[in-house]
Amino acid sequence: MTNPAPIVIVAGPTASGKSALAVDLAEIFSGSVINADSMQVYAELRVVTARPDATAEARVPHRLFGVLPAVKPCSAGCWLEMATVAIAEARADGRLPIVVGGTGMYLKVLMEGLAPVPKIPEPIRAEARARHAELGGDALRDALAELDPAAAKRLPAADGQRLIRAYEVVRATGRPLAEWQNERPPGPSVPGRFITIALEPTRDTLYQAAECRFDAIMAAGALDEVGALAALHLDPELPIVKALGVPELSRHLSGELTLEEATAKAKQATRNFAKRQLTWLRQQMTPDYRIESLYSADARDPVLDFLRKALTVG
Repeated sequence: MTNPAPIVIVAGPTASGKSALAVDLAEIFSGSVINADSMQVYAELRVVTARPDATAEARVPHRLFGVLPAVKPCSAGCWLEMATVAIAEARADGRLPIVVGGTGMYLKVLMEGLAPVPKIPEPIRAEARARHAELGGDALRDALAELDPAAAKRLPAADGQRLIRAYEVVRATGRPLAEWQNERPPGPSVPGRFITIALEPTRDTLYQAAECRFDAIMAAGALDEVGALAALHLDPELPIVKALGVPELSRHLSGELTLEEATAKAKQATRNFAKRQLTWLRQQMTPDYRIESLYSADARDPVLDFLRKALTVG
């Protein structure tokens, strides 16, 4: 029996070194790096999201980085459609698909399939967005409580995107979103054999790396990039507006926070996010290979040896 075509997954929290690892693997194993980070899909935020730079992009092919405009929300389903095409294109080029990112839901739907939530009619989607825009998060959550009490209790009023999603699903289908999501997924969305590599450094090490990276993106022009984003006057519920560092630096640019205050808050938000990513990895993924440190030259040879063997064993 022929081995299924492999797909390598490189997962890890922010600042763990997963992008550098993915590029090294792609260079050695003739791969294409495919983005699975929900913010690196947007064209407007290269610096703030620490997207691969021109040097990395010149080393190996990269896909799904900076491919969407800020005004287009990217759901797990939207990303999965793009990733399916990107994987097929990498294979057509004779390259190993290497999917890298820290957005757990993206990785989950790729490997397990998408929950069978029916397509929501546009009039109901428009109604949900309009109610949120006119009445605010608290009022929409009150309306949701009448239809899906568990979701209303779980979701904060400030999380407009998920409130709108929960409201539109229960309005359209009569069933809470959680019920749909708990149904057995159909299986992997793309045919293949998944080889999973996870970076799981200690929290203290990760927090220090995350703070250093924030300092680096500030030096690289993050404030100017956030200023350009603010000039677009985007809907505050769009995902890109909530990217790490964007809310805090926006508050500085509006005069609400000093730069020192904004930096401290952004670093704290980054640490909190990294902690959630680590928790997801440890609870939701059983990797084939685990790196219990930040990726560095010391970790390179052992992971190369692992992948060489994994690619030849079915």
